[in-house]
Amino acid sequence: MIDTNKVDAYEALVQFLYRAPIGLVQAGLDGTVDMLNPMSSSLLMPLARDGSLDNLFTVLQDVAPQLRDLTAAVDAPSGVVCEGLRVELGDAAAPGAAQVLALSVLKLDGTRLMATVTDATAEVQREQERLARRLRSQARTDALTRMPNREAVLEQLQQMLGRPPLADGGAQHRGFALLFMNCDRFRQVNDALGQAAGDRLLVQIGDRIRATLRPPSDRIDPHAGAGQMAARVGADEFAVVLDGLRSHDDAERVAARLLDALARPHTLDGQDIVIRLSMGLVWSGDAGREAGEMLRDASIAMVEAKRAGGARCVAFETAMRERAARRADIESDLRQALADDQLFVVYQPVVGLRADGATDHAAGVEALVRWRHPVRGVVPPIEFIQVAEESGLIGALGDFVLRRACSDFAAWQRDLGERAPRLLAVNLSRAQLAEPGWPAVVRDVLAQNGMRPDQLQLEVTESLAAQDQQVQQRLHELKAVGVTLALDDFGTGYSSLSSLHQLPVDTVKIDRSFVCQADTSHHHRVLIEATVKVAQSLGMNTVAEGIETEAQAAAVRAQACAKGQGYLFSRPLAAPDLVDWLATR
Repeated sequence: MIDTNKVDAYEALVQFLYRAPIGLVQAGLDGTVDMLNPMSSSLLMPLARDGSLDNLFTVLQDVAPQLRDLTAAVDAPSGVVCEGLRVELGDAAAPGAAQVLALSVLKLDGTRLMATVTDATAEVQREQERLARRLRSQARTDALTRMPNREAVLEQLQQMLGRPPLADGGAQHRGFALLFMNCDRFRQVNDALGQAAGDRLLVQIGDRIRATLRPPSDRIDPHAGAGQMAARVGADEFAVVLDGLRSHDDAERVAARLLDALARPHTLDGQDIVIRLSMGLVWSGDAGREAGEMLRDASIAMVEAKRAGGARCVAFETAMRERAARRADIESDLRQALADDQLFVVYQPVVGLRADGATDHAAGVEALVRWRHPVRGVVPPIEFIQVAEESGLIGALGDFVLRRACSDFAAWQRDLGERAPRLLAVNLSRAQLAEPGWPAVVRDVLAQNGMRPDQLQLEVTESLAAQDQQVQQRLHELKAVGVTLALDDFGTGYSSLSSLHQLPVDTVKIDRSFVCQADTSHHHRVLIEATVKVAQSLGMNTVAEGIETEAQAAAVRAQACAKGQGYLFSRPLAAPDLVDWLATR
């Protein structure tokens, strides 16, 4: 008698296997297919070369050739052969059909395999989309500060620049602005405290920018446009995008609040660090059509802020772009000038001012760089020195002057004997002082030219000498070489006199702004007298710069200033002309 319950159960099982939404295949250990349902047939048929699905291994040979070996490797009576193996159909896939299959194979016993086949195309696409979103997010995020990066800012700006023209009234009648910030003197902080501390400082700066923007900003509608974005766009550069502004003044108020907040000290390893930022501002009404152009213009305005002294915000003007292009041309030409030997050195005599009224014309010379451009002729230093500093070329420029001047000085000693200048003064740049091995360079140059160290005077500006401990440490190292050191452009009043003893200098050069009024202003004569007396009490010499008249020379001589230089005695001279000048004196 037939058990109808068992028959019904079997038929239900067959119907389930037939209608199952996944492919099911039963095969022998050699891959011979015993049974497969319609779904597996549909999914596997594109892979069947001859239209036959008789053997699972043969069907999958091109896309999963390892399946036969994987099966043979399972020694146990039963076990997993593979699970979720991705199989790409490639050219075999029909348009709109499955592109990727997921294959799982189970060894049931010593003779049978059971395989499941599913369409994994949608799952793979979702995974790829998630990965793409993650990569896009990573590509738009700064790894150090976790702020949006340059790409994110450009994307945001481009969306804003592409909006329809502003309509009258409502939230649409609002503009946007870009603030571009660069840390002033960040490299010095990095050099003094180390890169790890510098990175922590950048994180603190980013956090403070975001915290300053977090409260509702001045007259910014948080519901208008894209809102606010703070980003790190370079090594020590940050940007802020402000949307929903009613006027240019609103952007300037936000900029002022940011500058105030960022001027407060940061704490690193228990030490207070003050670092200020220079900022450029571009208003949407002044922007072009491209986000890159707007970011460039904000950067140009930031450079103008640095040139004006830093720690301020400067709004972009079209004329700035022309000046930036001009500076870029000068930088390019200056690089070529260094390679093509277009630079040369001139020498301004430094004379001794004797108490008896006599003048010692061979006291020394100051070396000054000049540039003979092949098209423009001689380029004034005022046009290229600052560009050299901003572009990082000032170090190479300074090294050129040192080597050429020492070579000329050695030649004068050989050819002129006692009539030769006794001291050579060469200006120092921050770039040179930042090089740990630069004192050794000075020592080598002196040895190559047979010069005594005390015949070379290296000059550093007062503002540079007083800036940080790294500079002062390098000055002490140069002092140990045996050269003399001079403080150039000295003239900021009594506050500087009080700290003069802290600097390892031998000579103080009184700035021309004092000297030019020495014969007409009692106040300036008192300042010169005070400087000379303090310098003498510290065992230092003094040089009055910019002497142009006999009256000025008499005034500084009366204050016991030891030396002087200026157009009264001579303009800067090329080396042959200096020799002639000395001969006539």
